[in-house]
Amino acid sequence: MKRLLILTAVLLPLCAGMLSAQPKRSERAAALLREDNTRAGNNTNSYEFHPIVETPAPKGFKPVYVSHYGRHGSRSNWGDTAYKAVIDVLSQAKEAGLLTAGGDSLLNEVTRVLEGYDGMDGRLTQRGVREHGLLAERLYDRYPAVFKGDRRVRAMSSTSQRCIISMNAFTVSLGKKNPALQFRLDTGEKFMSYISYTPNYQQLTAGTADIIRQAWEGVQHDTTYVLRRLFTDPVAAHRFFRSADALQWNIMSAAEIAEDFDIEENLYRFVPFDLIYEKWSRSNMSLYLQHCNSVEFGEKRVPLARSLVQDFVDKADEALADGTIAADLRFGHDYPIMTLAAYFGVEGVGDKLSADEIDDNWFGFQNICMASNLQLVFYRNAAGETLVKFFYNEQERLLRGLAPYTGPYYLWDTVKANLQGYLR
Repeated sequence: MKRLLILTAVLLPLCAGMLSAQPKRSERAAALLREDNTRAGNNTNSYEFHPIVETPAPKGFKPVYVSHYGRHGSRSNWGDTAYKAVIDVLSQAKEAGLLTAGGDSLLNEVTRVLEGYDGMDGRLTQRGVREHGLLAERLYDRYPAVFKGDRRVRAMSSTSQRCIISMNAFTVSLGKKNPALQFRLDTGEKFMSYISYTPNYQQLTAGTADIIRQAWEGVQHDTTYVLRRLFTDPVAAHRFFRSADALQWNIMSAAEIAEDFDIEENLYRFVPFDLIYEKWSRSNMSLYLQHCNSVEFGEKRVPLARSLVQDFVDKADEALADGTIAADLRFGHDYPIMTLAAYFGVEGVGDKLSADEIDDNWFGFQNICMASNLQLVFYRNAAGETLVKFFYNEQERLLRGLAPYTGPYYLWDTVKANLQGYLR
């Protein structure tokens, strides 16, 4: 009886939130997170390759040019404090003979995450290299006529190493498909003013943290689930950590990035689903409110993509007039591509939502996963008319509030005249 009372005394403070009210949950988001827990990381989720469905172009129109922005592929995260904290707790428990078989498995998996990190922040992983190689193959296979012969491909990257290597993987893959292609690769600080424009946008969206905190205020967490899965005696193991809640958040820090290192085990299996959902929701709201077309901050944040949008326009017009340029490829980061899509008014990513609508309608694991990409495919007919079709993550998208020429196809002149999609 005394043992039971001790156990209760230790665990009750840790799991006081088991009965606390949770914010309204999006059942659609919850279903997708249950299907694949690794989606909880949102912008750390590895690229999900889905079948590509193409609506046939209007009669007489042929693809002639592609304009592209791609986020770098899967990468490491920043810092190793969380990984080391988990390893330290589990190692001590193992030495004391208090680790379950599951706990021992987690110790091995987090150790592999730490080894993959290897002291390097934001490093492109081999999975990230493969993602861009396959994206290039799929683009070429959809439009072989665009890349036929010795046409030119201009590629530009952020100065970040993970973006430069992504550019290399993409262009090498295209070159394997057609060795006659002529590539021009470039990077430099001058280009960062538009390819990865990062002013002090936090000042423009300073209220986002308050919105998220209010949404989850008062919520406490069930820690009995994680303790029972990791330790044969949670009471005895408690001496190895100060906070069970901190332990499970640290586990999720390793879980969200494991797949990027080709670790296929689901590290999220050690924490309760309510916490997985909360992790997703908090980061999902933060990404959208800070970088997309939110009711609260969109008209301050989104205009910062203007110079990148202008680069799309200028290079497309030049390429269409020139006739020898197959593609313009840009390789950058998650924040710019979200804002870019919002500026164009790309449906899904660029939707205008208020804070209380985000969870039901905007999913970061789909919209800003690793290697996310925006592709504009241009078509021409014999009369010289130009159409453009928008793909986001290789899926056809419409533009908010803008009538297409037909299906998902838009007159390029109409798009140029109505660029500010976030205002439509």
